[in-house]
Amino acid sequence: MKITVYNIEGKEVGNTLLPKEIFDVKMNSDLVHQVVVSQMANRRQITAHTKDRSEVRGGGRKPWRQKGTGRARAGSIRSPLWRGGGVTFGPRKDKIFKKEVPNKIRKKALFMVLSEKVRKNLLVVLDELKIDKAKTKEMISILQKLPCKKNCLILLPTYDKKVILSARNIPKIVTMDARNLNALDALSSRYLLMPKNTIKSIKETFADKSPEEVPQKTENKK
Repeated sequence: MKITVYNIEGKEVGNTLLPKEIFDVKMNSDLVHQVVVSQMANRRQITAHTKDRSEVRGGGRKPWRQKGTGRARAGSIRSPLWRGGGVTFGPRKDKIFKKEVPNKIRKKALFMVLSEKVRKNLLVVLDELKIDKAKTKEMISILQKLPCKKNCLILLPTYDKKVILSARNIPKIVTMDARNLNALDALSSRYLLMPKNTIKSIKETFADKSPEEVPQKTENKK
């Protein structure tokens, strides 16, 4: 499967092959939805927390005697019926939203998203992405010459401080190492921009190794 390769000037300089097992996978929206929901739940930060009647202050004694006062029975001022009392069914920090998804399913969903980007011409491949100085102006100049001017995820084969610093102040431009890529981040941006070396990094990180590529254990003969 071939895709056009651009240089940082926005000119076509050739083609490159995309691995079919990663960039040519049939879409299954239900599976992708399951993975994205689990990743959103796992990133959820729980901040809201209310105190129940066992955590609020006071209530060490009965407010008044059980009978003879003409008022309703009350056992504690910490009751949810009282002002300053505990909250019934309020949000709690101890609630767990985490959803487990098998690793194979997460990889499959990522491959489906990448394949859909290729089918819709939303994947842009560069021959290389090098910046001499970490300047936002230089990164903007490169992006304006490419088909992905905004709302773009830049996938780097390895950590590149200059590229990250150049792109961090541009709205809707995100940089990420290829080894940290997932379905949610890939879907959050419209375009994917990656140097040619990133394809190799994705294959090494996510693609299943064939039996020939797996190193065989050698037995020590005595």
